[in-house]
Amino acid sequence: MSRQGHPYRLTVRHGPKVSREKVETLDEALAALEEHAKRIRAAGPLRPRKMIREFEPADQVAGRVEISVGGGLLRRGTEAGIDVMGDGRFVAYAGGTRREELDDGSGGPFAAVGKALRRA
Repeated sequence: MSRQGHPYRLTVRHGPKVSREKVETLDEALAALEEHAKRIRAAGPLRPRKMIREFEPADQVAGRVEISVGGGLLRRGTEAGIDVMGDGRFVAYAGGTRREELDDGSGGPFAAVGKALRRA
């Protein structure tokens, strides 16, 4: 369980599909985050898209896997996750509506997410 007594929630967005899971520990949540992010990347790169301007695969998010913990009716929880970019890169972030890209450091993006959630 999280420090606040709530299970960790994992939200997976891949294209139009959204799924949610609850897990009891941060280690389980991080393992599931990595598994889902790698599965999204394995689907292959995105094609360039043209709307008002052209968006290259590196500018597109193919999927997002987010762990959230805590929060409730009157409290904000903590969120951190991985954006799987259209070119296959993983970009770690923290925050909900105000996302902050995390420095991968030497541990990589999945370790950066774990570090951000352990600090919370």
